[in-house]
Amino acid sequence: MHRILALYDSPPTDGRVVCADEFGPLNFMPRKGKAWRPHRSPRRLRATYNRYDGVMHMLAVLGLATGKMYHRIRPRKRWCEFLSLLKSLRIRWPGEKLYVVLDDFSPHKHPNVRARAAANDIELVCRPTDRG
Repeated sequence: MHRILALYDSPPTDGRVVCADEFGPLNFMPRKGKAWRPHRSPRRLRATYNRYDGVMHMLAVLGLATGKMYHRIRPRKRWCEFLSLLKSLRIRWPGEKLYVVLDDFSPHKHPNVRARAAANDIELVCRPTDRG
């Protein structure tokens, strides 16, 4: 916890601090009784129709200095989707060290994620768990 507070209080000059989290499952749904499509064919679907294609998940990163959010919408939130998010962050900020503050979600601890982060100058800073 002290490491995270130190990054928040005095951000490093050699890099960028971002906070990452996953949200989902997201079930994008309008209010009951409203329709999804305009009045034309094909026939409109009611807001209470069955979602056989499943739900989506959002992987998001908040930049501490700028307050901007960067996100990806994916059908799942496994370690490979998180690794893809880290790759896009490295492309966005190529010359800087990245400090990524994370929760204790298990895909963050996957060996491939840890190896990729170490090889690309990304420090994964995990917050302490709430479990005893």
